[in-house]
Amino acid sequence: MSDLRVFTEEWEFLRAALPVVDLEKSLRETGGCQRWRAVRSADDLLRLALVYGFCGLSLRQTAAWAHVQEVAELSDVALLKRLRSCGDWLSHLLGAKLAERAQMSPRPESSLRLRLMDATSIPVPGRKGTGWRVHVGLGLGHLAIDHIEVTGAEGGETFCRFPLQSQDLVLGDRGYAHRRGLFWVRQAGGHFLVRLNWSNVPLLDEHGEPFDLFQALRQIPGNQAAEFRVQTAPQESGKIPALPARLIVVRKSPAAAEKECQKILREAARKKRKADPRSLEAAEYTIVLTSMGEEQLPAAEALELYRFRWQIEMVFKRLKGLLGLDQLAAKDSHLARSALYAKLLAALLLEDLTGKFLSFSPWGFPLPEPPAQSLENPTSSARRDGPRHLGRAEA
Repeated sequence: MSDLRVFTEEWEFLRAALPVVDLEKSLRETGGCQRWRAVRSADDLLRLALVYGFCGLSLRQTAAWAHVQEVAELSDVALLKRLRSCGDWLSHLLGAKLAERAQMSPRPESSLRLRLMDATSIPVPGRKGTGWRVHVGLGLGHLAIDHIEVTGAEGGETFCRFPLQSQDLVLGDRGYAHRRGLFWVRQAGGHFLVRLNWSNVPLLDEHGEPFDLFQALRQIPGNQAAEFRVQTAPQESGKIPALPARLIVVRKSPAAAEKECQKILREAARKKRKADPRSLEAAEYTIVLTSMGEEQLPAAEALELYRFRWQIEMVFKRLKGLLGLDQLAAKDSHLARSALYAKLLAALLLEDLTGKFLSFSPWGFPLPEPPAQSLENPTSSARRDGPRHLGRAEA
């Protein structure tokens, strides 16, 4: 962001939107300042950090801006030292802002707290690959970020990174569909709704027998949503028990399925291998897994909720497009960490002023009005008669 007007003419207004904390005390407690010299106060240091992280200026440009605005008299090297040491402080302020947002009430029509979770990669300047990974939780009830964690490239996507409460309904993409994370959600008293790959979570039917996913998919008629009662296979290594769940599936439109297939073929060509036929067949469907019962969350509503999970993709697009989250000039890890926290803190302030998101469906068309079909396990010899349509009373 090149316009510095908000930090020059409207700083007091922006400052009022920050969390109510004692800046001087928190700076001392987090070790961000040993003694005052060129920078006179914590307020000035915060202003410098936000200008550097949020506005995309270099250290030298930030120092020049501080001189012109009479914020501080210091060199780019002195600024570097100050910003390198205040990462924990900026993280503390970010956490305080998130805690402030967590007090916002969910929508009154539901006792569930809907939360979307995802992560994005940030490259190191001048290097290939991931340098940092930013994990974000978004409250769907008020479309506000309620949790952020910054890790190294080794930090994988998992629900275990997020603090959960009873009555949370967490939504995640295929990266979050693994048994340890799903068990974490259920242990906290929450529920999950995740996109499923054909291979990442082994499934059993409700009687404990292996569930044939592809035979089940081939039963689904037309474009109507269908569901199957299943359970995740237990995992002895992590002492994770079987988790009862519902598998909900809808066939994609031809255009959406073709787009996904082409993506799989391009990825296979890039890695110089042949695409797995099962991946191409599964690409014709949107498959989600949820721990909620049909009476709590009908299949069509579950798919509609997952459509809103795509809202977090818009959050990352805004973070990268408007705030340049993926454009870090800092190569020093401590400076880069401070810059990331400054950008994210600025993102929350920006989100207080906005809140409009784009919306679309991953399967490519509106769901029909009739209720979803509930299909039995196709591998069971006692249920060879094909799909069975369940009315509300029978369900």
